[in-house]
Amino acid sequence: MSTDNLKSLLSDIEMNDQILGKEKKYFNSAVLLPVIKLDGQNHLLFQQRAQGIKQENEICFPGGKYDLDIDQNYQQTAVRETIEELGVKREEINILAKLGTIVAPIGATIDAYVGELKISSLSELQLNYEEVAEVFAIPLSYFKDYTPQHYQVRVEIQPHYFNSDGEKVTLLPVNELSLPFKYSTPWVGDKHSIYVYHTKHGVIWGITAELIVELLERLD
Repeated sequence: MSTDNLKSLLSDIEMNDQILGKEKKYFNSAVLLPVIKLDGQNHLLFQQRAQGIKQENEICFPGGKYDLDIDQNYQQTAVRETIEELGVKREEINILAKLGTIVAPIGATIDAYVGELKISSLSELQLNYEEVAEVFAIPLSYFKDYTPQHYQVRVEIQPHYFNSDGEKVTLLPVNELSLPFKYSTPWVGDKHSIYVYHTKHGVIWGITAELIVELLERLD
């Protein structure tokens, strides 16, 4: 294919907010922010992760890894994982909107969706206790009236590291590539925001808290 007519080539590219290299560079996942109406109020439903799994005991929304062999899109990932973790039926999940995509500094993307759970009580859920220790719901109004704590951590890029045997493992061979010497030692990237909510159920922080902040900004 000739690359002379750049305008013609680019005309077929969809004009949207794509994350370049998403399928090749990142661990891709999706989550659902489940909304349930209890006592006439909209609540966000959370789950505490089970012991013995990654990020055990932490509070999060249902979700997980995008599976290319199963999921046609990231919305299907969010729905599938919610069904697996909470034990709801597909017809009990009504997707309301896509909140957006977070690109985390750990090398992961999280596509987030807001969905209504058409159940009247948390007792209707059939939890997968291998992944979920418990669930609870917090009124959306609690978060609207609560200003989370805000911290900024430093993101550092490591061109090498030392393994458990004390051996140096080079990730970026700066000298061999004739790159500037300053990149042979760790260099600092931009600061990364961390939000923290304190609740009677425990601390909600990290990506889960960031998603709450983003949701509230869109509801204002």
